[in-house]
Amino acid sequence: MTKDYAAIANEYAHDVVEGRIVACKWHRLACKRHLDDLAKATAGDWAYEFNPELVDQHGKTYRPADRICAFAERMPHIKGDWAARGEKIKLERWEVFVLAVGFGWIVKATGRRRFRKIDLFIPRKNAKSTIAAVIGLYMLAADGEFGAEVYSGATSKDQALEVFRPARLMALATPGYRSHYGVVPNKSNLAIIATNSKFEPVIGKPGDGASPSCSIVDEYHEHSTDELYETMHTGMGARSQPLMLVITTAGANIGGPCYQHQVQLQKILEGVEHDDQRFGIIFTIDAGDDWATEEALRKANPNFDISVSAEFLLSALKEALADPRKQATFKTKHLNVWVASASPWVNLDNLQKAGDAPPIEDFRGEPCYAGLDLASKQDIASRVLEFQREIDGKTHYYVYSRSYVPSVAVEKPENAHYRGWVEHGHLIQTDGNMIDLEMIQEELLEDTEQFALQEVAKDPWGGQQLGANLESEGLTVVDVPQRVGYLSDPMKDIAALIDDGRFHHDGNPAFVWMMSNVEVKPDRNENIFPRKQSPEKKIDAAVALITSHSRAMLGEGTDSNTLGIVIL
Repeated sequence: MTKDYAAIANEYAHDVVEGRIVACKWHRLACKRHLDDLAKATAGDWAYEFNPELVDQHGKTYRPADRICAFAERMPHIKGDWAARGEKIKLERWEVFVLAVGFGWIVKATGRRRFRKIDLFIPRKNAKSTIAAVIGLYMLAADGEFGAEVYSGATSKDQALEVFRPARLMALATPGYRSHYGVVPNKSNLAIIATNSKFEPVIGKPGDGASPSCSIVDEYHEHSTDELYETMHTGMGARSQPLMLVITTAGANIGGPCYQHQVQLQKILEGVEHDDQRFGIIFTIDAGDDWATEEALRKANPNFDISVSAEFLLSALKEALADPRKQATFKTKHLNVWVASASPWVNLDNLQKAGDAPPIEDFRGEPCYAGLDLASKQDIASRVLEFQREIDGKTHYYVYSRSYVPSVAVEKPENAHYRGWVEHGHLIQTDGNMIDLEMIQEELLEDTEQFALQEVAKDPWGGQQLGANLESEGLTVVDVPQRVGYLSDPMKDIAALIDDGRFHHDGNPAFVWMMSNVEVKPDRNENIFPRKQSPEKKIDAAVALITSHSRAMLGEGTDSNTLGIVIL
């Protein structure tokens, strides 16, 4: 008897949304989105329908959600005890949900697949590679695409093989798959001669002329740029129902494309942004959860004590608790939590949620404080403007950042992430080898025409001439020593404001990245100071904010027309 996989997926979604299955916010929202879509489809005139009866190129009827899941369960395990016993894959309910929803929604008008992008953020050892391999094999042979081109793309040979190798082994171990579809397993690819189709690993970008019907980007968090993703995606234009699959754990590179990819997915799940062709789910813990518990591990790992043993995870937790140096890796790999530093200053989830400041023009004529970090003239320099408003008797702070980088720094290979930010206006590129301080000066003077600029706070050792120039233009410039005694309190205050929901920023991803790079190591008096793990982990915008906040939190700024440099 054929299983009703669509019903299993729907029941699973109800169990998650109604709290019968422990799940994080993003897991629940993905399930709720599916149920909401079912309600729209049932109500009447909507563009999509779930798991309708279709007819393939051979005239055979099928239902897409059932077909992909049944296909998966015909494939063998190729590792571990299940493989040793010769067992076929038995999908867990969450896997049925992912496959059924990803493949089961259809465009009514065309009969083609609705979702062209599927994003799966899953901790390690939860059968990521198995799912990706099954999808790759299906897209090669069973999706009805003549001349299918399936690529497993990664930044290294080993990573590219993480999906292709199990797919090839599955094909080798399944004679029925090979004979039915005419699949030929070669060392470097899987091929179907009759349809001119192939499935192969790719390191970096595919070659010129490639036209992917399915692109699998494994461990996207390891990518420093979105070059491979975008090359794959733009090459799909000639395909009628292509699929872009991202399957990854969290990582440490907040400045890379994967983190922004997840942030965009979160906005879609929350309904802030809309993309009817993108499906995704995130398995992790919630902000505020105690990460050092079995409950957290159960919430983040959908295959807890199935493909990843409880004993293994609890042992890894014990090691992380005993050795703080292992905690960041434990959180990223086993809880799917982004951790930019070993001892982060601020809660990244709460900081990301705080990117809800209104347009800066809303503050025209209102008082503000400026903060500068000009320590580097050959890499990033930053300035921020910080405003305050009273809401229900509490002070809220609104921060707008601008960071500058010389063109020579943008061109360095290790700064590939700068280029995307420059393109989208999140970093301001200046010509030459050094930061153009005159540009920053001109922008600050323009700020005085729009806002009541109270003070410009800066490092005494950075931009002395700029400070003198601003003073001559009538601005109050305050030199804030970059020492613990001056920075600890504003740092603690900013962290508390973020957690309390009273800190708001403009959503600039370069700003978020630099904030996330700040590490703190309290001294014996619990004082903190902004530090970074390595030179490439820039913190300039964060230092500019801390410097401005050291003045803004006092609320003692002088009139903006007061002359002079104030030295603390």
